[in-house]
Amino acid sequence: MPVLPAPPPELAGLPVVLLEDMGSGQVLYARNPDRRFLPASMTKVMTAYVAFEEIRRGRLKRQQVIVVSEKAAREWNAKGTSMYLTAGERVSVCSLLHGVMTASANDAAVVLAEGHGGGIKGWTYLMNDAARRLGMSGSRFATPNGWPDGGRTYVTASDLVRLASAMIRGFPKDYAAYSGHTSFKWKDRMLYSHDPVTGVVAGADGIKTGFTREAGHNFLGSAERDGRRLVMVTGGAVSEQQRAEASRALLEWGFAQWRARPLFRPGERIAKAKVQGGTEPEVALNAGLPVYATLPRSEDRPIKLRVKYKGPVEAPIAKGEAIAELEIQVSGMSVGRVPLVAAQAVGVGGPIDRLVNGFKSVFR
Repeated sequence: MPVLPAPPPELAGLPVVLLEDMGSGQVLYARNPDRRFLPASMTKVMTAYVAFEEIRRGRLKRQQVIVVSEKAAREWNAKGTSMYLTAGERVSVCSLLHGVMTASANDAAVVLAEGHGGGIKGWTYLMNDAARRLGMSGSRFATPNGWPDGGRTYVTASDLVRLASAMIRGFPKDYAAYSGHTSFKWKDRMLYSHDPVTGVVAGADGIKTGFTREAGHNFLGSAERDGRRLVMVTGGAVSEQQRAEASRALLEWGFAQWRARPLFRPGERIAKAKVQGGTEPEVALNAGLPVYATLPRSEDRPIKLRVKYKGPVEAPIAKGEAIAELEIQVSGMSVGRVPLVAAQAVGVGGPIDRLVNGFKSVFR
């Protein structure tokens, strides 16, 4: 029986580890991927994701200016990592997002939550709603920045990888704009990231560290090389050095010991889904990004593919809406799952559309 590549020794002692190849959805290595743990500042990835959703919905604008409240300044100025925002200061959403993702500024996350979500409660409602829609069943958010809250905020590595993948797939321009930067200049102050892989591991572009005494040293990271993107989590490291060494070794191992067998090009039609009550009887499905199977570099293995969806899918359907999954089964490995999206929009059909589509289904 073929043996999977041995993981790097730098992972020894870490309570939580996960490495997934995003193009295949396959887990290359996992240790306690569904164990709940404290995310610390990795929480801010969900804050950024919610902001990106609100921008896409037209409810929030990047250049929108938010005025720092006295309460936020009093409680959060210089508390942990910070933009050192003062009461009455005017700051754009774009600057706050740089502060959140690069500088890990606790005050920036709170100011954003207050300025748009109406307060912590309103903003965390949006965070938990996004988590529910993404299927992050093992996670809960009670703070926008990950500051210790008695364990009310928690995540799993599987959920964090799901969040990162959704951000990269759904908001590629925003991801590139706000993730993977090693520094951010705010006024006359240069603020720095603690990201241990960007600028060190080839292709690395973020995503977010987290640290408190209760949580330990955590990291949600990603890197892309030659069309392959890996997403990883290391949780509960005892030191910044251990986190850095383990994260770098894990990504390098993922690229060195595994290879991609191409299956579908970006935007290539993979399957079709039946549509109910639409202007068309079916809709083409693609993955938007390259799809491949991930195999150990030193060997070949049988691959099986299967498309799964609950159908028929009811109209209307938006272009790019996720409505199915492609299951990728490589012999001897867990099943990988890649979301499939509608290649075009399908509107709600009228009586004539339903009649025509009914005839098409009969005579196909």
